[in-house]
Amino acid sequence: MLTGVTTERGAMPAKPQRVVRAAVPADAEQVAAIFAHYVTTSVATFEEVAPAAAHWRQRLADRAARNLPFLVAEDVLAETGGVVCGYAYASPWRPKPAYRHTVEDSVFLAPGCTGRGIGSALLGSLLAGCAAAGARQVIAVIADTGNDASAALHRRFGFIQAGLLAGVGRKHGRWVDTLLMQKDLAPVSQAR
Repeated sequence: MLTGVTTERGAMPAKPQRVVRAAVPADAEQVAAIFAHYVTTSVATFEEVAPAAAHWRQRLADRAARNLPFLVAEDVLAETGGVVCGYAYASPWRPKPAYRHTVEDSVFLAPGCTGRGIGSALLGSLLAGCAAAGARQVIAVIADTGNDASAALHRRFGFIQAGLLAGVGRKHGRWVDTLLMQKDLAPVSQAR
C-alpha cells in the first residue's frame, strides 16, 4: 500500500479504495491464489489440494446459475487497476430440496489484508445478496483452530453458535473441530 509515501513533487499518492463487487471470471486467478494459501498453510479449509483457476470459474458460473452471490473485494488504484484482497460466496447448504432456503457462507482474505475491515465489507454484502436471493438461513462452518477471528466476524453480524463437531476433520497431522454458526435472515414477521 502506498500510504505515507510521497511523490517527487511531495504530494501524497492516492490511497487505494476498497470496492466490493460481483466476481467475474477474470478474478479466478487471484481467488485461486488466495485460497491456495489457506489450503497449504492452515486448517481454515479442509481441502488438501488447491483447486486451479478453472475450478473457480466453474464455481462462479454455478453460483450465478443458482442466483447466489459470489463477491470479491479489491483495492483499486487508478494507476494499477484492482487487486483482489478477499472474496466471499454462498453455497447451497445441502442438496435435498427442503434445504433450498439455507446457504453456507465462505469468506477468505488475502494474506496481509486482515484487520482492515475487508471481511466485514464482504460478509455484509454477502448477507444482503443472500437475502435478495431468497435465502432464509445462513450457516457458517468454521474450523475451530483456537483463532477466533472468523467466529468473531460472524458474531458481529448476528450469527449465533449452533453446534460444535469434535474431531471431524484431519489436516496437517491433527484432528480439527468444526464450529457451526447460524444467522436467520427472515424478517421478524416471518421468523419461525
